[in-house]
Amino acid sequence: MCSLALFPLPPPPGDITLYEFNNALVSGRSYEKLPLTFQGQMESLPTPIIPKENLKAFSRLEHSTKPAFIHHQESLWKRCIRAWRDIGVAGVLEELANAEEEQDLDQGMNEQSWVESSKELGLCCWISSLHGSFFPHLREGIGCSIRAFAWHPHTNKFAVALLDDSICVYNTNSTIVPILKHRLQRNVALMAWKPLCASILAVGCHSCVLIWHLDPTSLSTRPSSGCAQVLSHPGHSPITSLAWAPSGGLLLSASPVDTAMLVWDVSTENCIQLQWFGGGGVTYLAWSPDGSKVLEASHLRSVQMWTYEKWPTIKGPCRTGCWSPDGSRLLFTVQGEFVIYSLSFLEYSGEQQRQVGGSKTASIVADLSETTFETPYGEERIGGEVQSMVWDPSGERLAVVIQGNLDACKAIIAVFRTRNNPVFELLPCGFVQGEDGVQPQLVTFHPCFKKGALLTVCWSNGSISHVPFFFVTAQFPSFSSGQSPLMPLSSCSNTREQPLFSEL
Repeated sequence: MCSLALFPLPPPPGDITLYEFNNALVSGRSYEKLPLTFQGQMESLPTPIIPKENLKAFSRLEHSTKPAFIHHQESLWKRCIRAWRDIGVAGVLEELANAEEEQDLDQGMNEQSWVESSKELGLCCWISSLHGSFFPHLREGIGCSIRAFAWHPHTNKFAVALLDDSICVYNTNSTIVPILKHRLQRNVALMAWKPLCASILAVGCHSCVLIWHLDPTSLSTRPSSGCAQVLSHPGHSPITSLAWAPSGGLLLSASPVDTAMLVWDVSTENCIQLQWFGGGGVTYLAWSPDGSKVLEASHLRSVQMWTYEKWPTIKGPCRTGCWSPDGSRLLFTVQGEFVIYSLSFLEYSGEQQRQVGGSKTASIVADLSETTFETPYGEERIGGEVQSMVWDPSGERLAVVIQGNLDACKAIIAVFRTRNNPVFELLPCGFVQGEDGVQPQLVTFHPCFKKGALLTVCWSNGSISHVPFFFVTAQFPSFSSGQSPLMPLSSCSNTREQPLFSEL
């Protein structure tokens, strides 16, 4: 089993991770550039910085059109009721503050009614504080201006969902940045580009799924709302997880308050429900690259007959997971635990294709418990629960966002070197660190980087960076096609000193 104790020392304070070379991560100052040898291998990718101050607050706090009309005198109670309906608790607080400044509290209410209203307002504030519990997907990145990020699967284009629920689409080959807005595009949780398609983007919103049809040749910076297709179903909201089938034919959607996962035929806007009677909603979806299986938060389904299988020995809900590029292995984490689990899957034929299959027990392949590193700059503690993790398309790098805690451990990205054939190996590579005081919020790999792997990181200060990992891939197939069954997991301690990849 691999652990953080086997990792090299983290970068010095003030340094950021620049790139990987010879299986080691190189750090330096933020103003340093890549060596000339590598600059020609990197395309000029957009690296926008989107400060939170430049954006409006959450869409639920958006102001109404009241300032556009002629002002007329209203009682304080009417103004509070109107503010509650239009904006929420924040609007009520603002009205009360304005009333106090205008010294009309005495006119609107006596001392007794003020005490009663204070109690009611306290109750409203408590109810509003539960917003993060009802919508945990919005709470995790509450201090960041970026809510979601999605690379296009075939081109150097990506979409960024912002705090004000607008979506910007950046393209390497164009200076035009389309901005997507829609009246139903509220509380955006995630986005997913349709595979094998030029410009269809699915957006998970509070009340529906929006399917944007974007013309890649258009010069418009504000596509109309008519370009968006609306998919909604009663009781299925908010949408916190989406997954396209690798063929692009079907779209899955899930909600933490709905026990059913919906399978959408986008062309006809029809869906079927896959009900789960185990209690609780579905918070995470991941379709295997070979298209045969789907990971839900609590179990796996076979796409052939939509049968499912659970692993009851796992305690706690699934936090995040990722598939190997050939779909033969699943790595996942469980909420409240500091380890990474692994499940391997075999190929079936005939009637056995209806089965999910896979190992009967999940094995622990990495321990991310708190570890103290003795550095020249003092002790540094790293470890904690996994926030998210992604596996690069070559199957040779795994990036894990370790959440840490505010008291002792900082949030950081741990990068592993991986190999899935002929045996599974998970070896330490190093840590990806940002600027001082900045934490990683979202990570994803470029789907078609040819020189190794390219990790895109969205940071808490609203910046987006691209960290290249330069290595020669082992050229394993991306999808399984009759390979022999995988051998059992080998110990990381026995393979740690063996060369894993070709050196540049």
